[in-house]
Amino acid sequence: MNKTELIAEVAKKTGMTKKDTDKIVDAVLVTIAETLGKGEKVSISGFGAFDVRVRPEHEGKNPRTKKTIIIPASKAPVFKASKNLKDAIDK
Repeated sequence: MNKTELIAEVAKKTGMTKKDTDKIVDAVLVTIAETLGKGEKVSISGFGAFDVRVRPEHEGKNPRTKKTIIIPASKAPVFKASKNLKDAIDK
């Protein structure tokens, strides 16, 4: 399912227009991204939690030249599904 299909499905279930639903979905996604950008966690009860993990600087190897390189520290978003979501998928 892509974003357009998600918007259509949510609009159908709520009875809202696709245009209004699109605004809401965009607002939710932007709010999650902004909150994670601040280093804060986003927990949605019954669905899961979004968080940011910090990957420290570490050594790696260039696969082409086999030279050792330093891979800079970075931040990566992570998602942990709730028990309810896991149970819904198992059905």
